[in-house]
This record gives sequence, structure tokens and C-alpha cells, in this order.
Amino acid sequence: MDESLKAQLQATLDMIPAFTWLAAPSGALLFVNSRCADYLGLPTDHPLRFGTVTGAAWDSHIPFLHPDDHEEMRRVASDNLRTGRTDEASCRIRDAQGNYRWFLSRTEPLRGNDGTILYWIGINLDIDERKQAEFYLAEGQRLAHTGSWTFTPAGFEHWSPELFAIHGLDLGGTAPTIAEYLALVHPDDREFVTQEIQEMLANHRGFDFTKRIVRPDGSIRHVRCVGTPAPNSGVSQRFVGTGIDVTEHEVFTTALRKSEEELRQMLDFTPQCIGVIGADGSPLYANRASLDYLGMSLDEWRQKGPIGDEVHPDDMERLVAEGNRASGSAYEVEVRVRKGDGNFRWFLSRFNPLHDDEGQVKRWFIASTDIEDRRRAEEKLQQENVALREEIDKTSMFEEIVGGSPALTAVLSQVSKVASSDSTVLIAGETGTGKELVARAIHRRSRRASRGFVAVNCAAIPRDLIASELFGHEKGAFTGALQRRLGRFELADGGTIFLDEVGELASDTQLALLRVLQEREFERVGGQHPIRVDVRVVAATNRDLTEAVADGTFRQDLFYRLNVFPLDMPPLRERQEDIAVLVEYFINRYARKAGKTIRRVSKRTLDRLKSYPWPGNVRELQNVIERSVIVSDSDEFTVDESWLSARPAVEGRLGMSGALASHEKALIEDALRATEGRVFGSSGAAARLGIPRSTLESKIRTLKINKRRFRARAPKRS
Repeated sequence: MDESLKAQLQATLDMIPAFTWLAAPSGALLFVNSRCADYLGLPTDHPLRFGTVTGAAWDSHIPFLHPDDHEEMRRVASDNLRTGRTDEASCRIRDAQGNYRWFLSRTEPLRGNDGTILYWIGINLDIDERKQAEFYLAEGQRLAHTGSWTFTPAGFEHWSPELFAIHGLDLGGTAPTIAEYLALVHPDDREFVTQEIQEMLANHRGFDFTKRIVRPDGSIRHVRCVGTPAPNSGVSQRFVGTGIDVTEHEVFTTALRKSEEELRQMLDFTPQCIGVIGADGSPLYANRASLDYLGMSLDEWRQKGPIGDEVHPDDMERLVAEGNRASGSAYEVEVRVRKGDGNFRWFLSRFNPLHDDEGQVKRWFIASTDIEDRRRAEEKLQQENVALREEIDKTSMFEEIVGGSPALTAVLSQVSKVASSDSTVLIAGETGTGKELVARAIHRRSRRASRGFVAVNCAAIPRDLIASELFGHEKGAFTGALQRRLGRFELADGGTIFLDEVGELASDTQLALLRVLQEREFERVGGQHPIRVDVRVVAATNRDLTEAVADGTFRQDLFYRLNVFPLDMPPLRERQEDIAVLVEYFINRYARKAGKTIRRVSKRTLDRLKSYPWPGNVRELQNVIERSVIVSDSDEFTVDESWLSARPAVEGRLGMSGALASHEKALIEDALRATEGRVFGSSGAAARLGIPRSTLESKIRTLKINKRRFRARAPKRS
């Protein structure tokens, strides 16, 4: 081996700005240039830096490579030594820090005059960034199910690995010929694919089409092919493009089309009139029932412009008002719609909006139900109800309100006068005096009698639920609000709402009630849009609301709104003349219900009933009569006197009889004096005496005690 030649080669290789090396004819590594030695981290006195290596094996370079590349690079080196030809291969080489980078290694044999190999000269080019780019490209294609290709009139020059995977072929194969490619295409699609290729070559233009392929396993896939002429390729006809596996998309699209067709068929078979309009009212779609009713085709309906001409002129204003009030929310309205023959019929039309991502209405879906027969039935029923009410009025003006005492007659006279108006009524009276019966009588004799009467016991509903009960709530407004719920005010729209025990409302609910009385509108709990209602309010209380206003527990402005027309229900003890009539009325009711015959009432029993003060009023009398009828074994009505002599347990330590009225009055006045006239609350007279507030209020009225004189007076200013 010529050492001078070797030295010249080493010097030349050391000047090349790339990784170069020199190997013996056996393949043993002899020398690496300084750039390569620095990369490998070889010490300055390492034999490879000076070309003084001896006895090295033919694969001595292998330890510098990535373990995963050892086998392949041994094969390449072995082939080079066996054939003596030039070759190149990619591999990863470790640097001084133990990291690996990709290099393209090219080997050239240096031959003597006789053709024998004197040395192997190699050069390694850094291709790490290219390899990274190739990796990301291949990974992106794999994730997107997209392969790339290059095509010329001679056939495909290149197929990416993902394109092989899409077609179910081995990844190590070569790009197919045109004939092999067409063999992969579904037989029914080959003709048009061949035509697309011919037009691409003839016109030198891009293309975009979807075809089916048949994999070797027999499965069928949909592949979208997109191609375009390659710019600056140096070849007159070279194309680049992609093949995208769109099987799932095609399957979904086919299913969607089928679903749309089935939906259209279902809508056409639906007896309801269904339509879709744009945000501007332009017609978009109508089902068969709608078109048959209107007497036109879908195209004719679309060309007629915004809907509205077919709505009865008298209903158009209400339709527009309801739409404006809904402000993009679902709503419904009853309108008359003209048929193809010119006649009008009543429909209940429900409008549901479709919003875009910004909350704007894109279109409206309308479902209209023919309610002509229902409207006619309602009108007929209303006429029959009017006649029936007139007949009832002739026999009983106030239904279940029984009695003819002066005190009751005075109240019923006021009821007759106020019933025909829409004024708010406040009924005051002790528990059991029949306040709800009076409220129902007001409703039945009003212009609202054909609409609903909704009663609400404000004291029986928890305070945290009263707002939802009165005004309703939206879905998700609070825990447990699984769907929208209409409140009592909405249910009573057009009719009457009866607010019993209105004095028990919390301050925030009082404020909301005040708004309804003033503005005739409210918002559901969790809602954002006001709801207008036309409701007459009749309220009732067993509390002294003037005292509650003075104590700050009831809003003064709400009291004035409720107290437009006050009615005071007299207690039963002030209606002695009515007791005999009531006894007879209740005996007949409960005897008929129990299947018993009671012919007379003993004089002793009737006198005892008349002398009893009835702290529970008519309701207590009703309960006593019902209980007595149940236990009765003869045709003579009697009452167990122990039921009347026993005092209610809630009277606590008062427990006094009528004979001790003066002493009872003194006790109550002492309690009022100690509490400065306050009746209710933890520091009120009722709590001090250990009796319910309603009982104490009743006793104060019975004993004619002026509780205001016990209130503390504000000190005079100097």
C-alpha cells in the first residue's frame, strides 16, 4: 500500500467541509477527517485521526451507528465488498454527546491501474432535517389518510407509503404502472377514471374526482384523487397530487342523504302543515300537507315572497306582535290561514328558531295544526256556558256561599258590584270564613268566567320556591329545574289568580308581585325576556296588613295596589242567623254522601251550635257536621258536646272560657303593652301568650281591643 498516496488522500479529505473517511480494501476503517472526528468525539491522539489504525475489522465503523441500523449497514458494506460497486445508504451516527443524527453515506472505490481496489473513500452528508421533514410528512399523511404521488405520461414516478396503505399494498413496493393502477380501481369506475387521466394529459389541467378501489382482501374503499400540473418541473407533463381515503365520509354522506329522503317522506305523510322559512320570512320548504292546503307547488310557494299573504288580515297584527315579543325564542300563536279555495281555517302555529354560532336566527321551523273544529267547539261550549251561567244565576247567585244574615248580605252586595270590573280585590277575614268562596264568586260573575281561576296558598309554599311557583322557571334555572315550567300567573292568563295568605310573602316576592300589578309583566326564574299577562288579582289574608306595613314586614306600595277594593268577611259568631241554614246545608251534603237519612235536628243540639263561638268559623262547623254525620246511627242529628267544649290545644296557657272574657282581655292587653303593640314575630304578643297569630287577631277583634294604642310613640324633637 502506497503510504504517500494514503497521506495525500488524508490531507485532501481533511480539507473537505463534510464528514469523510478512508477505508482499506477489506473495508476496515483507516482514517476520518477532523470534522468527522470532532463529531464522533474522538480524542486528539486517536489513531483514526492520523490514519494509523491497524488490524481493524471490516465492520469497525458499525459501533458508531444507531443499533437499529447495524444490520442494514452490515448488509450494505458486505454488498460493496462483494461487488466493488458504488453505493449509498442512510443511517444514524452517534455524536460526542451520545445523540444521533441522520446521514446519507456514499462509498466510492479508488482503483489502481490494474482495476484492483486500493482504498474505499466515503462521505457522509447530514440529512437529519430532511429525515425529520419526511417523518412529519409521512406521519401527517398517515393521520389524515392522505397519500401523495407523482405522475407522467409514462406512469407513476412516486407513491408515498400512505398511498400503499390506503390501497392495502405492501409498503416496500414500487409505484404501479398505469395498467396496475387501473386494475386496483373498481370495475364500475375504471372507464371514467381512464377518461379523467386522458383528459388530464390532453389538456394539461388539474382534476378532482372520487373513485372506488378494491383492496386485495376484497374490501371497497372510496378514494378522492386531487391532481395539478407540477410547476417548474422541467418536464412538459408531470403532475403531482394526493389520494385521500374518504370512505367514512362517503358512507356518512350516503346515510345522510338516505335519512333526508326518509325525513322528507315522513314530513310529507304527516297530516300537520310543516314549513321552513328564512330569517327574513322567505319560504324555503313546505311539506305535502301544506302545499295541498295552499293549492300550489313548492316552486310556486318559494317564488311568492315572504309569507303573510295567506294569513287572515285580522290576525296578522297579532302574529307580528307575538314574533316581536318572542325576540328569537320559540313561540306559538293561533291564526286563520287561507286555503287554496279562498276559505280560512284556524291553525295553531308553533315557531321554533334555528340559531347560528353567534346566536342569530338562521331560519324558522313552523308546525301548524288545524284547530278549526276545536275553535268551533269552544265557541259552541262558550255559548252553552253563558246560557248555563245565566240559568245558575237565577237559582243561586253565589253558589256555595250559604246564608242570609245582614253581615253576609252586605259583603255579597259588594261582591256583586265589584265582580264585573277588573279591579284588584283584597279579602280580609279570619281563617275558615270562606274567603276563597268569595274569590270564586267574583271570578264567576266577571267577564273572565270562561277562563281559568288559579288559586295559590302563599303560606303553603316554601319561600325559596314561591317565585318559581308564581312566575315559572326556565330549564336549568336551578338544581332540579329539568325543563321549562309555566307559573301560576301564566296559567291564569286571561282569567283570575287568587293569592291566599298574601301577607306571608317574602319581601323579594312582594317586589315581583308589585311589578306584575303595575306593569302586567314578569320574568320566569332564570329567564331573560319579560312575559306580559292579563290577569285579575284577588288576594286574601287573615293578617292585619296595616300593622304589617307599620312594622315593615309588608310593602306599603304593594298594600295600596292590593287594597283597591277591600272586603271584610265576617266571622261566623257575627252571623248567628246563618248557623241554622248552614247546619241544614252541611247535613244534607254529608248525609247524601254517606248514604244516610237524617230527618231532624234536636233543639238542644241546634241551641248548642248557635251558642258556640266557632273560633274556626264555617270550616270548623263544616268539620263538626261531617264528623257527626259519620258517627250518627239514627235519623236525628246530634253533636257530641265534648267536641264543642274542648278548647284547641294551640291556645296554650290562655285556655279561658267565655265567662272569663274580661280576664282574657286584660291578659292580651298586658301582652300587647309589653310588646309595644306587636302581634306576630318571635317578640310579638302571640309568641308571648303561646297562641297562633290568627287566634290572637281573632280575639283582639272579638274583644274590641285597640292594639295601636300600645305602640311606642316616637320622641318629640326639641
